[in-house]
Amino acid sequence: MSPNKRKLTSGLADTFETIKGLLITIKPKLIDPSAKQPGWSTIHAELLHLSSLAESFTKQRPRSNKEWISVADTLDREGVWLWNVAASIPPARDDHAGQITAAGKSFILIHEVVRHAPYGDAAKLAGFRLVEAGLEQKPSAETLIHVLHLASKAGASLSASGNHDAAGSVLGSAAKYEDALKNAEDLEHSQGQARARVVLLYYSSRMEAAWREGNDGIADFMLSKIDSDQLNSVMPRDRELLVAKMLEIGKSVLKAGSQEGNPAVRGARGRDAVKWLQKAFTLSEPLEAADSGSARHLKRSILRSLARAYFLSSSEEPENLVRAEASLNELISSIDSSEHTSAEYQQLRWMRIAVLKKRKAGHVLLLEAFQSIIDHMAPTDSSITDILQELRGLGDERTLVVAVHQRCLQRVLDTEGGSHETHLDRVILSLLFHCSKGIDHAQSMRDISAAFKGTLRTYLNQTDSDLVAALTDARFELSKISATACLTLLWQSGDRLYQNKRWQEAADWYLAGTHKALASISGLGDSKCLRKAALCYIQQGDFSRASVTIRRCAGQEAATYYIKLLIAVRQGFEDEAIGLVRAMVNASGFDRKTLMLATQLANESDMKNLLLSVLEALLETMGTSGDAHSDAEALTLSRCIIRLILKLMGEPGSNRSPWVRVLIGHFRTAILLIKKLGESASLALVTRDISWLWRAAYNCAIQGCSEWEHAEASVSDIFDIARQLLESYRDASLTETGVEIYLHIIDASFATVAGRVFELRKQLSNGHQIEIRKEESLRSLLLDITSCRERIRAVTDSAKLLDAEDISRSQSYVHVLRVFEVEMLCHLRDWEQLLQVINETIQSKPGAMDTYEAITDVLWVEKDCPVNVLFTALEAILHASLDRGSLSIEKFSRWLRAICTMLLSRNTAEDRTKAIGYVEQAVNVLEDHTDGDAQAYPIDERQWLLGTSYNTGIECLQRVPFALDICLVAHCSDSASLLDEAKRWFEASTTICRFVPDGESRANKISETYTRLLERYATYSAA
Repeated sequence: MSPNKRKLTSGLADTFETIKGLLITIKPKLIDPSAKQPGWSTIHAELLHLSSLAESFTKQRPRSNKEWISVADTLDREGVWLWNVAASIPPARDDHAGQITAAGKSFILIHEVVRHAPYGDAAKLAGFRLVEAGLEQKPSAETLIHVLHLASKAGASLSASGNHDAAGSVLGSAAKYEDALKNAEDLEHSQGQARARVVLLYYSSRMEAAWREGNDGIADFMLSKIDSDQLNSVMPRDRELLVAKMLEIGKSVLKAGSQEGNPAVRGARGRDAVKWLQKAFTLSEPLEAADSGSARHLKRSILRSLARAYFLSSSEEPENLVRAEASLNELISSIDSSEHTSAEYQQLRWMRIAVLKKRKAGHVLLLEAFQSIIDHMAPTDSSITDILQELRGLGDERTLVVAVHQRCLQRVLDTEGGSHETHLDRVILSLLFHCSKGIDHAQSMRDISAAFKGTLRTYLNQTDSDLVAALTDARFELSKISATACLTLLWQSGDRLYQNKRWQEAADWYLAGTHKALASISGLGDSKCLRKAALCYIQQGDFSRASVTIRRCAGQEAATYYIKLLIAVRQGFEDEAIGLVRAMVNASGFDRKTLMLATQLANESDMKNLLLSVLEALLETMGTSGDAHSDAEALTLSRCIIRLILKLMGEPGSNRSPWVRVLIGHFRTAILLIKKLGESASLALVTRDISWLWRAAYNCAIQGCSEWEHAEASVSDIFDIARQLLESYRDASLTETGVEIYLHIIDASFATVAGRVFELRKQLSNGHQIEIRKEESLRSLLLDITSCRERIRAVTDSAKLLDAEDISRSQSYVHVLRVFEVEMLCHLRDWEQLLQVINETIQSKPGAMDTYEAITDVLWVEKDCPVNVLFTALEAILHASLDRGSLSIEKFSRWLRAICTMLLSRNTAEDRTKAIGYVEQAVNVLEDHTDGDAQAYPIDERQWLLGTSYNTGIECLQRVPFALDICLVAHCSDSASLLDEAKRWFEASTTICRFVPDGESRANKISETYTRLLERYATYSAA
């Protein structure tokens, strides 16, 4: 520094020396940061002290420049050095340098505030104050421009760092320089642009500082002082920096307004932001000609913020919604296609959606806005979620919602690379949900078809056949989980329509579940969908479509057969329905509950045959599990089946034969169930059922006896069933049963045997021969007869029967059973057993007289019956008639004639002796009944007795001569016997003459003949 030519005042000199001393201390620290002793806080304090000294020096400097030029040069030089050093100090935070940078999801505008280390602003302040202290009294325009530039920069920097007092002081000084600059003359006319730039910088710095201090009035004032002339004179970069500051202010105001809870305050803040942003936008328009990337980004940021401001202030100024939309449209249209997936630009598109929704824009505009978002988005979970959540608030705009879903689906399908299965699932599920809320059913079906088909075609003019074709064409297949979710949603929609009796619409929803896009669960879902659809058609009464639909079911499932059964019943095809019941029981997935539904269906349709088939199937599925309650339920079901069969048999024109066989089968099933219950000691549970069953069987058998033709075997079986049920009822009763139960047991048991005997007789009368299998039947019948006889005897021996008539009837059954037994033994040619039966009958009580006669009748017609067997029977009947007098004279005469004929045919002395004995018995009978009914003994039998006695007597006498010849050798014993025998025959014949017409003359003739023969034989004897 050159020595002063003139001395300064002592105050200024001391100040100057102090300034120099501080500079000597500070400069090394600024040049070499490692030389800092206590740290930056010391430097900061020293710099502030230096600034204060420089400011004080400025106020005290002399007016004569000649006195202190060297001092001024020193201060200016040191000030410039400090300013430059301050500019080179590295920042403590991000240095944005007033340019636009990309950060995060959006482009952020940063004003030109360089935030240095804490002592950077102090260095700038000290540099400015030193330069200011070194100014001459009347600086040139160039110098003023320079100083104003430094003052504006320093003030802006101090304001940005929050040092508002220092910034105000600096900017206050800048105001003096700006005013001086206005009055300064530009002699060279070359500083117009520099002058405009520095003034613009000053205004923007004052504006920004006032805004930071919250002084909106001054900020607005400074903004208003910026005119077009100044802007036209500056470089685009300067304009751009100004615009950036204004944008920052507008954004800050906008941000503060967005955080306000009061709508009025929020709207006011929005208007304030609009003012700043509109000015920024106006100032940014000339920048487009520069065609710089920063200018374009700046304008987009302004438009983005301006649109938000318009939207925020629309509550106060509704027309701002239109301006917001226009701003967004302009902004979006200017977006470079290479950056179309940027998150910032997507936010702009979402902002346009919000604006359009708030101003209630039309369907077309909203659809275009959504399409812009979808076309420029990357299909991710977050982007899909944003779309779907936004659509939830547009439930009333169903057409728009569906169109957006379709566009989103197409976007996912068209995206190359990666798996978008999850995204597809979510979009389709959301689409199905919205379609289910639609009013236009046909359109909803077309939309679902389009979604499944994976295209964006419009189906407004499509026919039903086109719709069906679309539903059978798929470009993709959903996963099992997603397909299940879609199918569940389709079913829920169909079920809701079904409950509302909208059958056709419900069927369409169900059929949509058979699309190939859901092929991953087609095995599970297709059949169920088709069954549900068929049910809809059934409810609608369209049975042909229901049949066609259910035939599409591939699997043989029980539920499918049930739907077919339902269709058949509604159409009145009972035979087909019966076959479907049987198929349903054997199909996979069968559930007994289905049969319960079928039972109700058959009952409501009054199809008794179908009802019977269903009940039979239900009974078969129950089986005999051994559980008492289950078996009791099965028995009740058997009872219902039997009741139904009896009702069917009673219908006019009913063919009873097949029903009888079915009825017998179910009665036997009931007996089996009763036995099972008896084994588990649970018969008391079903006493009433057993009571009903035996009565039904007994009455049915009685009815069969009178009404059924050629049904002897069936009637016998039913009687046998009734007997078994009666015995079960007897065993199940906790109290003593009445005598009628035992009588019914006897009657049913006897009727069973009698019916089977009659059936056998019928077969034999038709010429059937006894075959091996029939022989087995005969043996079985013999066992039945024996069992029946023992059963009857057990009842009678137990003294259960008190009435004499009942006892007599029971005994008569036993005698008849003996006749049946004889008959069966005759067929079997078991003569030894037959003789044993006859001997047992001989030893029975007097009531067996009719039995003897019946047995004899059986044996008499049996050609192969041995004589001894027949003779034994005949003798038994005669002895019974003679001993007990219980046989009629007429029958006695017949059987006596038969016995005598047999004895005389053998013609032995012993047989003739027996024969004459029987004849003498007949004579006694005649004598005993002479005083009574003279015609009791048939006249022809009397004549036969007379002729047989007479002829046999003559035959005996005629054999006497031959016997006499023999007697010469054998002492004549046979001759005497023959004479005695002949005598008995002639005596009998003489006695019989008393009981025949013209008996006296016959007796005389017999006497004469007998006398001559005796005389003749006497002559032979004498010779």
